[in-house]
Amino acid sequence: MSKITRALVSVSDKNGILDLARFLVDRGVELLSTGGTAKAIRDAGLPVKDVSEHTGFPEMMDGRVKTLHPRIHGGLLGLRDHPEHQAAMAEHNIAPIDMVVVNLYPFEATVAKADCSLIDAIENIDIGGPSMLRSAAKNHRFVTVVVDPSDYTRVMEEMGAADGAVGDKLRFELACKVFAHTARYDGAIANYFTSLDAEGKPQRFPSVLTQQWQLARPMRYGENPHQSAAFYVAAGMAQTESSISSAVQLQGKELSFNNINDTNGAFELVKEFSEPSVVIVKHANPCGVAIDQGSQLATYLKARDCDPVSAFGGIVAFNRPLDGETAAELATTFLEVIVAPGFSAEAKAILGEKKNLRLLQTPEITGAHQPEFDLKKVVGGLLVQDRDLATVGADDLKTVTELTPDAGQIRDLLFAWKVVKHVKSNAIVYVKDGVTVGIGAGQMSRVDSAKIAVSKAQSSIEGAVMASDAFFPFRDGIDAAAAAGIKAVIQPGGSIRDEEVVGAANEHGMAMVFTGVRHFKH
Repeated sequence: MSKITRALVSVSDKNGILDLARFLVDRGVELLSTGGTAKAIRDAGLPVKDVSEHTGFPEMMDGRVKTLHPRIHGGLLGLRDHPEHQAAMAEHNIAPIDMVVVNLYPFEATVAKADCSLIDAIENIDIGGPSMLRSAAKNHRFVTVVVDPSDYTRVMEEMGAADGAVGDKLRFELACKVFAHTARYDGAIANYFTSLDAEGKPQRFPSVLTQQWQLARPMRYGENPHQSAAFYVAAGMAQTESSISSAVQLQGKELSFNNINDTNGAFELVKEFSEPSVVIVKHANPCGVAIDQGSQLATYLKARDCDPVSAFGGIVAFNRPLDGETAAELATTFLEVIVAPGFSAEAKAILGEKKNLRLLQTPEITGAHQPEFDLKKVVGGLLVQDRDLATVGADDLKTVTELTPDAGQIRDLLFAWKVVKHVKSNAIVYVKDGVTVGIGAGQMSRVDSAKIAVSKAQSSIEGAVMASDAFFPFRDGIDAAAAAGIKAVIQPGGSIRDEEVVGAANEHGMAMVFTGVRHFKH
């Protein structure tokens, strides 16, 4: 390791930069800088040399050309242990630069603004910054490169402990971070430009889609023990939504591939409700859902009793912090994961006795949604679509039968509609008094899902309502529901046999509403 004697500092994000600059100056490091960064350092009373003075070449073209110079890139790329490189540096009066601290023009933040013009986007494409970062990262054996302000403290600590030097391990780690960062930056630029048509108008999907994912954790295995697996989260995007990706594991065994998949399904469903709610999921499908039944414990018991056999070994999600009374009941059943936006001290103490039980605490649920696509992988390709965030309220419902659902039925129909959105298609959900009483999922025919939902019911479903994620192609699903005692139905409508299906509902004295929205989930 050799001491850092010269550092080039040029940042858009100036958080923490003066503390780092002061630290470097106190250790005799010469600072080179540009524009606003140089001014900020100088205004803090610290010595700094302008890059134009270092290169002997002025900044020009509104600062577009300032660091693209052999005395910058030669100082970064020259190998310190290569005689020919050293001779060239000496011949051309190129001084070594031992550290680069750079972060880039805020391109992603700029193009995210609704009023961003193409000119604004172009002016926020950084050229010199990525070039310096890549040069420094390529020569990381001799150059320390820092792109993330959160790493300033680590660098200062290491320099303080190593007489002004940075070790091989940290330099390599920081270089890896740079290459990932510049790749994401270039990907964002490519996504933006390839989403414009020939007239510069934005299109929904870019012709080239580049996304970056960061390893969150390796996994013991995938869906099955012979499959290797890992969990990645979206890189470089601030979390604006409470999600499994932003959750913290408080206790329990390592999460498995299936745990994460199932927990995501449970939590995304429980987020649909503003009322206190509980969702139980098994093998990616809800097997019990309930909204406010007077207490958290009562709500959980209602959800569990929809299908207590399937609840065993399942995932339980809450949209309110978990209380001690409910935790005590949860502890009586074998569960894989409990996820909630908080756990009381009593709940933590009770569930802490279940050492293998995984507890995941998410950020508070706010209703915000990440601006991201829904992705489905196929061999050699990727299906990309908007997330299914469609919602339906009472005013959106169209009554198509002779009978109109009453206020209680409307509440249950809207509840059932939120649940069916998260059930694998073909999906049928029966609901009574804010609780699922039967769920049929993933069948090849809709009538089979309707029959399975009846068979799963633990008690009479007389008077319940039914939700279907897509239209009924035949009246047989309505006939099966009527035989079980269903009194009202919510479905998208749109079948060529709608008249036949509505007629069947009228024959059975059922109310039916159309939403005009389909919720296939494959």
